[in-house]
Amino acid sequence: MKLSQFKFNLPSDLISSWPTENRDDTRLMVIDRKKGSISHLKFSDLIDFFDDGDIFVLNNTKVFPARLYGEKEKTGAKIEVFLLRELNRESRLWDVLVDPARKIRIGNKLYFGDDDLVAEVIDNTTSRGRTLRFLFDGPYEEFKKTIQRLGETPLPKIHNRPVDTSDAERYQTIYAKNEGAVAAPTAGLHFSRELMKRLEIKGIDFAEITLHAGLGNFRNIEVEDLTKHKMDSEEMYVNEDAVNIVNNAKDNRKKVIAVGTTTMKALETAVTISGHIKTYNGWTNKFIFPPYDFTVADALVTNFHLPMSSMLMMVAAFAGYDLTMKAYKEAVEQKYKFFTYGDAMLII
Repeated sequence: MKLSQFKFNLPSDLISSWPTENRDDTRLMVIDRKKGSISHLKFSDLIDFFDDGDIFVLNNTKVFPARLYGEKEKTGAKIEVFLLRELNRESRLWDVLVDPARKIRIGNKLYFGDDDLVAEVIDNTTSRGRTLRFLFDGPYEEFKKTIQRLGETPLPKIHNRPVDTSDAERYQTIYAKNEGAVAAPTAGLHFSRELMKRLEIKGIDFAEITLHAGLGNFRNIEVEDLTKHKMDSEEMYVNEDAVNIVNNAKDNRKKVIAVGTTTMKALETAVTISGHIKTYNGWTNKFIFPPYDFTVADALVTNFHLPMSSMLMMVAAFAGYDLTMKAYKEAVEQKYKFFTYGDAMLII
């Protein structure tokens, strides 16, 4: 398929920059692939579609405060550093993006806070990418506390507003555990503790995987031929508990529901020839777009994504291209909210 096939008109006022008061108060569009139908409900109605023994697979990655603001040595020029991933714990080496990039060269020192944290630029990786070595004498735990204190919640800049103190909690799922993401797995933001409890009482189980969502999810795709696009690699883990829960559900013909495109990507990365999943500890750069045969999940919970995004392409691969684009047209007409704090879609 071609990139241009995923264009659609999205009015800017439909991009939701603030969360609803209650997590599960968002709207829910339900797409039934067999019937080709589209219906409109509330997210809390999700429970009505699943029964005892069905399982939800959750991505328990935890977002860390990845955006730092500092100054360049000597000139005092203001710079923004976006932490992408830790390369070496002992050496305090990090892969980052810097802005403005043209002013940041190898050998420069960058200062954060009241000189609480100093970093030296030791390599260029891409046009905006740099490798930094943080010069911090204390123990690793103190270093991480300093990052937590000085860093800001990495809310996508498309929201065009200052980060609020509430974002530290709301740009995070209630089941977030393993720190490492710089982008929230937003489908999971709709799950409240009350809804999780109601699902549990109904006999629905949960399996947890970890995929540390990166900025590659938001990077523009710049090739018309999608087979030529290369996704950024993301770190992921699937442990034995998750494997047993998912495979047991498959064996007993129960439904497996992937919560979010990151979860779906992890499941399709860890899948075996038999249609089960295996333990996994490594990286994935899997790019899913139509046509694609899914093996593990029977249903997908997801948000409404931006035009020409890799997430929209995965949704189209799962729901079918024509039905997806019809649903998105209806979502715009019905004024559904899109992106980070937007509404949700259930594909069954």
